[in-house]
Amino acid sequence: MVIEGLTQLYQSFTGSSVTNITELPSSGSNRRYFRIRGEGQTLIGVSGTSKEENHAFLYMARHFKEKGLPVPEVYCSSEDESFYLQEDLGDMLLFQAIEKGRTSCVYSSEERELLRKTVALLPAFQYKGAEGFDFSQCYPQPEFNRRSVLWDLNYFKYCFLKATGMDFQENRLEDDFQKMSDVLLQNTSNTFLYRDFQSRNVMVKEGAPYFIDFQGGRKGPVYYDVASFLWQAKAKYPHELRQELLQDYLQSLRNYTEVDEGHFFSQLKHFILFRTLQVLGAYGFRGYFEKKPHFIQSVPFALNNLRELLQEDYPEYPYLCSVLRNLTELKQFSEDIRKRILEVKIVSFAYKKGIPNDPSGNGGGFVFDCRAIDNPGKYERYNHFTGLDEPVIQFLESNHEISDFLQQAYVMVDASVKRYIERGFTNLMVCFGCTGGQHRSVYSAQHLAEHLHEKFGGIKVHLIHREQNMEQTFNPL
Repeated sequence: MVIEGLTQLYQSFTGSSVTNITELPSSGSNRRYFRIRGEGQTLIGVSGTSKEENHAFLYMARHFKEKGLPVPEVYCSSEDESFYLQEDLGDMLLFQAIEKGRTSCVYSSEERELLRKTVALLPAFQYKGAEGFDFSQCYPQPEFNRRSVLWDLNYFKYCFLKATGMDFQENRLEDDFQKMSDVLLQNTSNTFLYRDFQSRNVMVKEGAPYFIDFQGGRKGPVYYDVASFLWQAKAKYPHELRQELLQDYLQSLRNYTEVDEGHFFSQLKHFILFRTLQVLGAYGFRGYFEKKPHFIQSVPFALNNLRELLQEDYPEYPYLCSVLRNLTELKQFSEDIRKRILEVKIVSFAYKKGIPNDPSGNGGGFVFDCRAIDNPGKYERYNHFTGLDEPVIQFLESNHEISDFLQQAYVMVDASVKRYIERGFTNLMVCFGCTGGQHRSVYSAQHLAEHLHEKFGGIKVHLIHREQNMEQTFNPL
């Protein structure tokens, strides 16, 4: 029935017969996509079971095209709008174009440029796209209002939170849902809210981004789309890249309105939390109820985002935050994160006894040579002390030589620890060697361990003073 309907529509529009029709991979929607080839023209045919949603997409696509925005052109639709034909933009999603960056957390200049182009286009959709836009054409809601906020929050509650089996007081949670709704709706604007603005809904053709799947859009605040894109669970944008893209967005936004950055960021953080809960609700429904494994596999990434968000203070929602912290510590989720906790092994050693082996098999990491630092071991009065004892500490710190040495080591190790965490690596080894493995190397290893524990509380640090037969473990906070 679907193939027949699309074939008839193609023949009616092009005047030529279909030579090949291939169904394309589907996403989480109720629409099916087909690449239809005929004599000299290839189009994308779409079949959607929700005629209201189809109508919304067709209206929006034509409106945005008239505004000069990069969307696929819609050529025609069936009389009842069950089927329509649109421009073929190829097969490359932005999500695929940045795959190397997503998997390594190291984004190339080409990937960064694509992301910058995309985020800089967003204000045009939000403001230019809203000019002359008939929001009554939107489906299922014409605007982002209290009802839609509470729908999404209850989507999270019923499809994800309750599915975990966790106990909570529903009335107290609903009180905080009402408070969140008040905060999210305190600023209104006549702007277009894309709603599902993320890298899977952007296509790349000849190096330029094109926006797709905007049929869920409505009137609403600009913060929502920024949160959706930059905090997309599986994108794993490094902090510095996210900040760079935020500035690109704000620079483009200033073409349409004045920007108070302080107010913008204070409001944005609430939308990031809200969007994270909405995404978890979607993952719960698609994964736990519809049994689609792709969505279940995405849950740990969204929970990682949630853990990071909860490091900030949200005094407006005390009970909700308490529930969310308990959620992230549930056994089924905390065991997964424990498997991926980075362990940094730090070893002090004597060169004359050899450089320590790395039992993880990852190659040994850093080896710092402390022998250029003034050696307290030359003086007999320090022979019975180690780098942990006050007389040796005072000697080493007297001329700042070891402090300068360690500051340079911190810079290198910190950079690797940060990147290892982002990439999900689980082992890093750092060794400090000196002549006897007693003074300089022990001092350096001890201080690095304490420094990493304080700066990166979520990692495990295993400290070994090999020649002193001493070990210490700094567990994740």
